Amino acid sequence: MKYVLSHSTEYRYDKQVRNSLGVHHLRPRSLPWQEVAFHTVVLDPVPNDTTRDVDYYGNAVTYYHLLEPHTRLEIAATSEVTVTAPIYDETALAMPWESARPLLGDTGPHGWSATEFALESPRVKHTPEAAEYGAVSLTPGRALGEAATDLMQRIYRDFDYDTKATTVTSTVADAMRKRAGVCQDFAHVALACLRSHGLAARYVSGYLATQPPPGKERVFGADASHAWLAVWLPASNEWLAIDPTNNQWANDRYITVAWGRDYGDVAPVRGIIWSKAKRSTLKVSVDVAPVEA
Repeated sequence: MKYVLSHSTEYRYDKQVRNSLGVHHLRPRSLPWQEVAFHTVVLDPVPNDTTRDVDYYGNAVTYYHLLEPHTRLEIAATSEVTVTAPIYDETALAMPWESARPLLGDTGPHGWSATEFALESPRVKHTPEAAEYGAVSLTPGRALGEAATDLMQRIYRDFDYDTKATTVTSTVADAMRKRAGVCQDFAHVALACLRSHGLAARYVSGYLATQPPPGKERVFGADASHAWLAVWLPASNEWLAIDPTNNQWANDRYITVAWGRDYGDVAPVRGIIWSKAKRSTLKVSVDVAPVEA
C-alpha cells in the first residue's frame, strides 16, 4: 500500500519565546518492507540552524535552533511511503521463548545488539505486576511467536482504550493498576511483561492508515501517531511487530517512523524553550491517506 502522510505540530504561547531548541523524529524509516519515496519538513518560523542526523538506533533525526522571537511554532512534515506486510521465518517463530533471551544464553551472533532491549529503560520498569502478568503467556517451552501473540491478545482484552486514563508521563505501574490507557501505555506494558522475563523487545513509533482496506474495520489510532512493539526472533534476527491496541501483527497499514527502548527515545517532537510565557497550547494534526495505484 502507498500512503501520503501529513503530520503537523503547532505550539502557541501567551508571550514571546526568544530561544527554542528542539529535535524531531518525523521521517519514516527505509526498511525491507517500507520504501520512502519523498519526505520534507517545514518549520515556521524558519530556524536559525537545522542539523539532520541518524541517531543511535538508526532513526532519522533533525535538531533545530530558533532564535527569532515568536509566539507560534509549526512543524509540518509530509511523506510518501509504500509498505508491504512483513513475512517472518516460521522456524524463528516456533523457537521456545526461553532460548530467545540474550542475557541468559547463546542467542547467536546478533545477541549483543538485542541485549539492550531486554533491559529496563526509563519508561519501562520491570514491575512485579508486569512480570506476573507476562508469565501467564510465557509458559514453559511455548513457541516465541505464540507466546508474544497471546500476550498481545490478553492486553487487548484486559485493558480499556481510554484517552483520559493516562498522560504522556504515566508509568507501566499506572497502566497496570488502571487496566486502561492508550497505545503508548499498552506498548510499554507489553515491553515490561516480555523484558522482565529476559526477552528483547523494542518500542516502535509510527502511524496507521487513515482508511481501512475494503472489508476491514476501522482501528484505534487512525489519524494520530501510533505505537506498538517488536519482539526479537534470534533464529532469523527478525523483529515480530505486534500491536496490543488493535490485537494484530503489524501489516501493510503500519508505517514505521522510529524505534528505541521506549517513547522517550522516539517522541515525534520534543524540546525546550526560553520564555516568560505562562500558558501554551499544543495542536497536533495527522493524516494518513492511502493512494490508489
